[in-house]
Amino acid sequence: MNKQMNSYGASDIKVLEGLKAVRKRPSMYIGNTGPEGLHHLVYEVVDNSIDEALAGYCDQIDVHLFSDGTVEVVDNGRGIPVEMHEGEHLPALEVVMTKLHAGGKFDNKTYTVSGGLHGVGVSVVNALSEFLEVEVYRNGHVYHQRYERGETKSTLKELGDTERTGTKIWFRPDSTIFDNIDFDFETLSKRMRELSFLTSGVRIRIADERIGKKKEFHYQGGIKSFVEYLNKNREVLHPKPVYITGTKSSIIVDVAFQYNNSYKENIFTFANNINTREGGSHLSGFKAALTRSINLYLQNSPLSKNFKEKLSGDDVREGLTAVISVKLPNPQFEGQTKTKLGNSDVKGYVETLVNEGLAVFFEENPSVIKAILGKVIDAARAREAARKARDLARRKGILADHSLPGKLADCQERDPGKSEIFIVEGDSAGGSAKQGRDRRFQAILPLKGKILNVEKARFDRMISSEEIRTMIAALGTGIGEKDFKVESLRYHKVIIMTDADVDGAHIRTLLLTFFFRQMPDVLEHGYLYVAQPPLYRVVDGKVETFLKTEVDLHRLLSRRIAEREALVAEDGEKIRGERLRALLEGLAKFYDGVRSLTRKGYSVRFVEFLAEHDGEDKRQFKEPDAMLALVEKLGERGFQVDDLRQDEETGYYHFTVREAGNGGQPFTVDWEFLSSPDLRKVLSEARQFRFVSGKRFKLEGSDEQKVIDSPKDLLDELTDRGKKGLSIQRYKGLGEMNPEQLWITTMNPEKRTLLQVKIEDFVESDDIFTILMGDKVEPRRDFILRHAGEVSDLDI
Repeated sequence: MNKQMNSYGASDIKVLEGLKAVRKRPSMYIGNTGPEGLHHLVYEVVDNSIDEALAGYCDQIDVHLFSDGTVEVVDNGRGIPVEMHEGEHLPALEVVMTKLHAGGKFDNKTYTVSGGLHGVGVSVVNALSEFLEVEVYRNGHVYHQRYERGETKSTLKELGDTERTGTKIWFRPDSTIFDNIDFDFETLSKRMRELSFLTSGVRIRIADERIGKKKEFHYQGGIKSFVEYLNKNREVLHPKPVYITGTKSSIIVDVAFQYNNSYKENIFTFANNINTREGGSHLSGFKAALTRSINLYLQNSPLSKNFKEKLSGDDVREGLTAVISVKLPNPQFEGQTKTKLGNSDVKGYVETLVNEGLAVFFEENPSVIKAILGKVIDAARAREAARKARDLARRKGILADHSLPGKLADCQERDPGKSEIFIVEGDSAGGSAKQGRDRRFQAILPLKGKILNVEKARFDRMISSEEIRTMIAALGTGIGEKDFKVESLRYHKVIIMTDADVDGAHIRTLLLTFFFRQMPDVLEHGYLYVAQPPLYRVVDGKVETFLKTEVDLHRLLSRRIAEREALVAEDGEKIRGERLRALLEGLAKFYDGVRSLTRKGYSVRFVEFLAEHDGEDKRQFKEPDAMLALVEKLGERGFQVDDLRQDEETGYYHFTVREAGNGGQPFTVDWEFLSSPDLRKVLSEARQFRFVSGKRFKLEGSDEQKVIDSPKDLLDELTDRGKKGLSIQRYKGLGEMNPEQLWITTMNPEKRTLLQVKIEDFVESDDIFTILMGDKVEPRRDFILRHAGEVSDLDI
């Protein structure tokens, strides 16, 4: 990296106004005070580091999430200037951190391009944080300053000497401002992945000590790697993405795209690394150029003899995956959250560059353009077939808003905001739902069998499906890019209600695929929900209770046991009431966790051994004497230990274990297993019951004494006693419930639980639907093998 330190100093910091009103109206600056706004704080800090990378001074960024709710962002850029600011008579660092419109991004000299437009980023983070501490590594020294809720709490101090350069910002969001201050690792990882793709060569690492997860993103290929990543589970038409780059009037344009055999377009647009989800002028320019270039090439190719129509934009974008990134000195966004690029001149620049780039590429790669033309011509013919199918459907009145399907039991309410529709699996459940509903505002649409998998079907085939046409007609939105109108949706709660078995899960997935691919606006507006029918019905005398999960059943049994039973130790100590309830719930959670570990090959007895011997203390796996003592104890318990070696990198021992006389497969114990979230969770639960192992207990009122050989014996004994006198029914389908039960448990707005379906990470969601519902078998098989251990309730 070319680090010219004198190119960035206090004189480069421009001040427009002070820090006011941010805490009073935070949504003006970060969008909202919910999860999106919370994560926006981290994005603002990281964006500053990315700006350093774009300027050529930073190639590594680290993000750390700590268990105390704080987050730290460290980069190896130039470091924020610390010299005195002439106009403000304060250190430049303090100006940046406490003045609203202050930064090095207003004169286009310090940063040629930048995602920070208004200069409000890091100062807003400071204002909305309980505290923020910054360390600057610059000029051979380490500088430090602390702020609380935007106010300076310490003077700028020099802490020592260093050879490194960069900035470290550590802060905790203010819990009096935000609804919740728990950062989501996957949400932040998604943004870090995007930034790594868009900033070629920068290495971004994110680690979360709360859950023991970490990821590293480093893509030298830039947006070409991004396109390959997006298409990794699809059949592509050409092996390498088309890549076009150029500069016009200080605007850098990067475009990469690749066609696959699907029927959907997938285009992501960015301006100065900001995800412009609503597109804008750069997207318009790309679309116009692509349509024009392919039509021009088609007219001059032999294929034009048999296909004389003009290709539409929809035709040329079928099966297209593209990433468009522009970097410009003065971006104009709609609002601080930057979802749409408004610079009108960018359209012309992008269109010209893409036109020129495609003309050269098509001339040099005839096999690629031939494959693309074959795809888009098929799309055009399918579009014509779809138009005829849609016209036929319209003539029959199937898709008209005023023509409702006969199987729909509509509600009396006409205000969509007060209406809801249950899409129900099967006539049996549909019959119960129709009888159990409140017909004033609840509509019922029963579907017959499994609907078409729209992931594998073109529009014309989809529209010919009777069940899909019925659903479209009931919802009233129309279908297709030009005809769909979310404002015409007749119900603002669309609730998928299927059985809790494998078939029900499959039907639910098919319906989610349909909405994600064909009606994403329904998800974006928060109108799609999944019902949560109960898993158990428990009858105790005349009292009927419905439970949604296994955990709920454990809790009910634990409360019942705690009210009736008591454990008496040899020394007379009694465990009863709240203490007994906590013990049983801890045991249940422990063995739930153990089951997930046994599916990965670890034995129950070995995990119990770790729980008994404080497996959370990792020193016993690192110190030679402690490790040998542990091996001896394992031998006494019937375990055979082999291949004991110390890992040079971590310092921890790893070894294989076989349970003697069990015939089980050996399993490996290493640092990865010992630090895994699954084991950490299990051992955390074990703290509550470690005191009962190996002791003699008897149940109060009973003369029989039992040695508790393992906590499992205790759990099984007391659970059996807790079930006495109860009738426990496990539901497999909605049809097993009568109308009254269905209303009470699943449909009554005052008591039911609904899961709202939202798109938090479009890239990940798109990838999951492609894996699970697409044509390629290998990614689906790998996905199943990777996640098989997470299954908690298998219905065979």
